Amino acid sequence: MTPRRQQILDIAADLFAARGFHGVSVAELGAACGISGPALYKHFESKDAMLAEMLVSISETLLAEGRSRVAAADGPRAALEALVEWHIEFALGHRALIVVQDRDWSSLPDRARERVRALQRAYVDVWATQIRRHDPTLSPETSRARAHVVFGLLNSTPHSGRLPDPQMHAVLRDMAHGALGLS
Repeated sequence: MTPRRQQILDIAADLFAARGFHGVSVAELGAACGISGPALYKHFESKDAMLAEMLVSISETLLAEGRSRVAAADGPRAALEALVEWHIEFALGHRALIVVQDRDWSSLPDRARERVRALQRAYVDVWATQIRRHDPTLSPETSRARAHVVFGLLNSTPHSGRLPDPQMHAVLRDMAHGALGLS
């Protein structure tokens, strides 16, 4: 992805998070990016395509980085610690994307929604596998449920981040470790 394209997506994410996907016009997006609304079509087919690329791209990044961190870890505990760190970094660095994902999910084109859903399932499986490796007494269903619980905690940052990021990072790490039995 070109730097300009990424810049447009970042600006769009902030606007969508603030006002909702349907609350932002193409003209407003263009103005925020320093170009005319129609000039956005040089970079993206449509506003829908922009939302799709935004959410598919971040889902691909979450999965790829999660897999990478697990592969580099020495055992399931270290893998879970690495996954927690990665997801906290993501959550603190991409608050707007979390809001957009939560609020504007239904605005995604069907094909993009299916792709995001598949990527998210794979990401949950990365976590659930390590949770189960850390505690083999857990069922696959319980391991997936625990992964979702931790995501809910970590993805609360757009709504609960009242602390400076370094302090919030420490709070999130402590709480996630507690939820995963790593304390």
